[in-house]
Amino acid sequence: MSPPSSNRPLPILDMNTALGALFRYKAWANQELLAALAAFDAARHPARFRAMLDILVHANVVDRIFRKHLSGTVVETIDSTDPERPPTLPELRAVVEATDAWYLGFVSDVDAARLREFVPFVFTDGNKCTMTREEMLLHVATHAGHHRGSIGQMLEDLGLDSPPDSLTKFLHRHEPWRRIHAG
Repeated sequence: MSPPSSNRPLPILDMNTALGALFRYKAWANQELLAALAAFDAARHPARFRAMLDILVHANVVDRIFRKHLSGTVVETIDSTDPERPPTLPELRAVVEATDAWYLGFVSDVDAARLREFVPFVFTDGNKCTMTREEMLLHVATHAGHHRGSIGQMLEDLGLDSPPDSLTKFLHRHEPWRRIHAG
């Protein structure tokens, strides 16, 4: 495959950093999942719907906990990865979108030296840890992917299609020129 010509946008993976591409992909995958949940027949499968929301809530709470660790500021106090009052889907959509926007801003502004810095923190269970900011970002991305996959499997178990959730689909949707085969 040939590289993009001057009239094509630069490939997503060449823009900023691989972390930037990873978090653009994560935000897209979250949007696809939220759209699938909005179309889900919650009245027919209320327990399954609540379970899927709970999984996505948990993934987002972890995103927000690590946001606090990454930034060094207390955005909100979170004592557990499972909130007492689960949000509705519209409330969850708003917080997921805001969290994804924060991560996109963070990875676009952070420099390599700051990514390599070790940050001490305490998990919600009281255990202490230290990780680099880069390791934290990788954890956030892989943790969320794991849980989106769990929700996708729950949808498939009901005979429904899971939303697209792969980097290849993301790249092909956002850079259709990549589908062109070289000669």
